[in-house]
Amino acid sequence: MPNLEALRNELMAQSEEFRGLVEEHRRCEAQLQELHAKSLLSQEDEIQEKQIKVHKLALKDRMELLLREHRTGRAGA
Repeated sequence: MPNLEALRNELMAQSEEFRGLVEEHRRCEAQLQELHAKSLLSQEDEIQEKQIKVHKLALKDRMELLLREHRTGRAGA
């Protein structure tokens, strides 16, 4: 059974959707780092931070679902 990193690498090579999710997840992380670089967050920044975190979590959930589906598909093959 391939390890998680091998499955991710396969999906990165085979799935445009997975690659897009990974890239969007990275963009969200970069946005969060920009916000955290500020010395003081405004109320708007705090709201934006929460929205980014929720979106980032949704992306991660979708990536995990694709990984599970890929693993299951491989096991049945």
